[in-house]
Parts: sequence; structure tokens; C-alpha cells
Amino acid sequence: MKTKWMMDPNQSDILIKMRHSIVAYMTGTQNKFDGYVEMKNNEIEAASVEFLINVNNNETILEPKKAHLKLNNFLDKKEYPIISFKSTSFEKINNNINFLKGNLTIKNITKVIELDAEYLGIKSYNGTEKAAFEITGDINRKDFGLAFTSFNQAGYLSSGNNIKLIANLEFTV
Repeated sequence: MKTKWMMDPNQSDILIKMRHSIVAYMTGTQNKFDGYVEMKNNEIEAASVEFLINVNNNETILEPKKAHLKLNNFLDKKEYPIISFKSTSFEKINNNINFLKGNLTIKNITKVIELDAEYLGIKSYNGTEKAAFEITGDINRKDFGLAFTSFNQAGYLSSGNNIKLIANLEFTV
């Protein structure tokens, strides 16, 4: 039997990190998103995951000291407020090593990416069954048109090519 588990945004969070100035990271969390996971007979091998992130929600995400690198400019969040991911396959190696492949859309550009997914299991809490995942991966920002002027080391920040995505997602039936 296939079960659709809905994301619990109150128990989930997504962290986006991007390297700047060689050794430091700009970070921020996203707390306004939606999604689900479908599993057949509660087996992770048959899972499919989909989530949407509303980037208009959080004013402090990726906000460094320099105003030119704010998320507003970086993601064009007024024109493209939603980042979406929809899985196309899930490969289970063992309980801690899983690969989640799917379509990521940022700024209306869709690319196939592969993420690492740790399935934390299903537990009952206060009479409600919950399933939890930690999903991590690196995304090349230039693949999605996330480019802005990088300055040299003469006093301005320069940015890395990769964005790290860390999502702790909890779902309920």
C-alpha cells in the first residue's frame, strides 16, 4: 500500500550555505516550505519526495555584511519566489547511505541533481506517525543562473560556485 506523508514545516528546516571570501560561509535557514514523501509499504526504496521552498519568507537568509549579496539580488526572489525539487529515483545503499535523484528548479531553470539522503526512520509521537529524512548536497549556482559580480580580494567578497543544501525534513501521515 502506498502512503503519502505530508511535510511538517514546524518540525523541518532547510539550510542554504554559500562560500564567500575563500574560507567563510554565508548561511540562512528557510522555514516556509511545503512537500510530501510517498512510500510503498513504508519502505524507503519506493519513496518519492517533493518539496517547494518559498524564498520570499526569510529576509536574513544568505545576508552577509555587504548589501550587494543579499538574497533578493542573488535569487531574484520577487520574480522567482519558489524553488522546487521533485525526485525521479531513490537508491538505497543502506540505512545511512541513500541517493535521491530529481529535478531541481531555481529561477525557472530545471536541472537533474543527485542528493545524499539519510532516512532516519518512522516513529510514533503522541499518537502520530512521523517519518524523517536529512537531505544534503552541493548545487552549482551557475547551472541555475545564480550569478552576480564577484569582487577580487581588494576588499570585497568573492563567492564560491557551489551552494550547500541541508534539509531536515519531517513528515506525518
